[in-house]
Amino acid sequence: MQNASREGFLWGLAAYGWWGLVPIYFRWLGNDISPFHVLAHRIAWSLVFLGFILTATNRWPETIRCLKTPALLLPLTASALLVAYNWMMYVMCIYLQAIVQASLGYYLLPLMSIALGVLIFHERMRPLQKLAIVFAGAGVLLLTIEVGEAPWLALGIGISFGIYGIVRKQVPVDGLTGLAVETIVLMPLTLGYLAYSYVERGELEDGYTLFQLSLSGVVTAVPLICFGQAARRLPLAILGFMQYLAPTIQFLLAVSFGERVRGGWWNYALVWTALVIFSIDSYRWYAGQKEPRTE
Repeated sequence: MQNASREGFLWGLAAYGWWGLVPIYFRWLGNDISPFHVLAHRIAWSLVFLGFILTATNRWPETIRCLKTPALLLPLTASALLVAYNWMMYVMCIYLQAIVQASLGYYLLPLMSIALGVLIFHERMRPLQKLAIVFAGAGVLLLTIEVGEAPWLALGIGISFGIYGIVRKQVPVDGLTGLAVETIVLMPLTLGYLAYSYVERGELEDGYTLFQLSLSGVVTAVPLICFGQAARRLPLAILGFMQYLAPTIQFLLAVSFGERVRGGWWNYALVWTALVIFSIDSYRWYAGQKEPRTE
């Protein structure tokens, strides 16, 4: 069990560390490629990469079964649109040099999930969860007042992925198969957009740019695979703490890139305080769920 936990920690470290460093890849792509074009290639090359994995692991039968089962296909179509929107918001953050907003979106994600659980499933919040929501809400409100507009990209990332998590939780399909089905569902729109784009431009990308774009499949799929391995070996409470690694790395990268922290540090400090409260509450709840040891 100890070895499994150690392996799970390393898998989780690989997943969240990779997600945190993803802005480096998108900055390498540059701003000459439109976000829609980047998203389309990301979907297309993800399917190519996933196709190899499905073949190697003999997972095509399960994937095809999902595509033929309306009860599975319909919710996975909804989750596909949500994850595509989430990816688009993330790419827009990089394109607009607003990586700080991307990190804020993922910092807010666990709190968004709580709020959505209350709104959709009428779940009851624990006292510390309510306090965490108050701190996070105050941080976002003050940020909106000082900047003059709401952090729409951050809210878009947090809300879309929060709803995505709720939808995927209802579908009895593992992460790899679900991602494959979602990507396949998005392919008609993706290919249609790329065909229209190439006809409109009258030319394809040069070899080097196409190589850069082709790596988006690896960039997208590898951390998801690592996360799947980590989730099988680690308690959810540990994963919950580790998820803050990715936005923290993104935030530090944004600062190192010279990006200005709009709205002041104190507003982000309120969100970070909310996360500390949330983490303490999660740990206490998890510890209370563990069965007492019997001698």
